[in-house]
Amino acid sequence: MKPSSLRRSASTTVKLGAEAEQAAADFLISQGLTIVARNAASRRGEIDIVARDGDVLVFAEVRLRANRRFGSGADSVDVRKQQRLIKAANHYLVRHHGAQPPPCRFDVLSLAPAPEQSPPYRVEWVQDAFRPGF
Repeated sequence: MKPSSLRRSASTTVKLGAEAEQAAADFLISQGLTIVARNAASRRGEIDIVARDGDVLVFAEVRLRANRRFGSGADSVDVRKQQRLIKAANHYLVRHHGAQPPPCRFDVLSLAPAPEQSPPYRVEWVQDAFRPGF
């Protein structure tokens, strides 16, 4: 067990997560995407960012890693997490696009602290990180 001085409080974790999601959204905008929704939640899960890349609807998962000892943030999106994201995306599509869903893809943005730069994150953008196995 870690000493209490090394543990992050829940509020600190939430704040860091919100900052990382904002940095990821800003990054996507700088790459020409349009943000459609943030934290699109349903009973099936939550999509951190929904964006448009031309005609393609992008469901983006944001992962923040303090270090790469256990891999990148993208590595942490395992099959179970992918399934939850796919279910949440299906819910979003039915709710917002009905019978005519646009082409879609799932991206992962992995952020790592980079205090020497502004914004203070390095962003690794994995486009089309996984595909639903319908």
